[in-house]
Amino acid sequence: MVGRKLLAQMIVLLSAVGIIYAEGSITGTITFEGKAPKMKPLRLDADPICVANNEIAPKKEWLILDENKGVKNVLVFVTEGLNIDYSPPEEPVVIDQKGCIYSPHVLGIMAGQQLDILNNDGTLHNIHALPKVNKEFNKAQPRSKKKLSVKFEKPEAPFKVKCDVHPWMGAYIGVFDHPCFAVSGDDGTYIISDLKPGEYVIEAWHEKLGSQTANVTVSDSAAHQDFTFKKPSKKK
Repeated sequence: MVGRKLLAQMIVLLSAVGIIYAEGSITGTITFEGKAPKMKPLRLDADPICVANNEIAPKKEWLILDENKGVKNVLVFVTEGLNIDYSPPEEPVVIDQKGCIYSPHVLGIMAGQQLDILNNDGTLHNIHALPKVNKEFNKAQPRSKKKLSVKFEKPEAPFKVKCDVHPWMGAYIGVFDHPCFAVSGDDGTYIISDLKPGEYVIEAWHEKLGSQTANVTVSDSAAHQDFTFKKPSKKK
């Protein structure tokens, strides 16, 4: 017991004088500039079970903003600077079909990591993944099959997943060869942790607003990088 206390005190002391360095991180906020479009409710009447599973019809999810115009569901990830080989974690990533929408709407996963697809709706779904690098699949998931599992073997830019039974359902999955990615939360904030000090390039991707990149220098504390998106101009 005394040995553990002494070890803890030594770690605190060494950290204080800079001999032990903490891993760094990149944090920031994604915001929207301009007039926010109004998201209309989804029409679920094609399936009475979907209607019954929602007290209020959910709104379209292609742009979700908070009161400060923070943008939810932006996938932020490192594209350059890691120079480390990572193994996929054993813990699976989970996507749920609940209320006849996908939750989460945007997710990141490592190549070779298991994706568990849940069906908590009590109705037939199918998950139709549309990658270009990995193998496309279209799997039926009746209400009796509460979970099915898949893996994507190769890194790939975000691609769409849809349900052919319920055409309003859609989600996006990015596949990476590293764990250094994050999805912005309700307030538009994100954090990518466990980065060694160095120079990195990161990309912020949104399904409708496009992508932006930034060069970020990480020390042994948090680096900060915000992104601001605008609604794309209409093509003439």
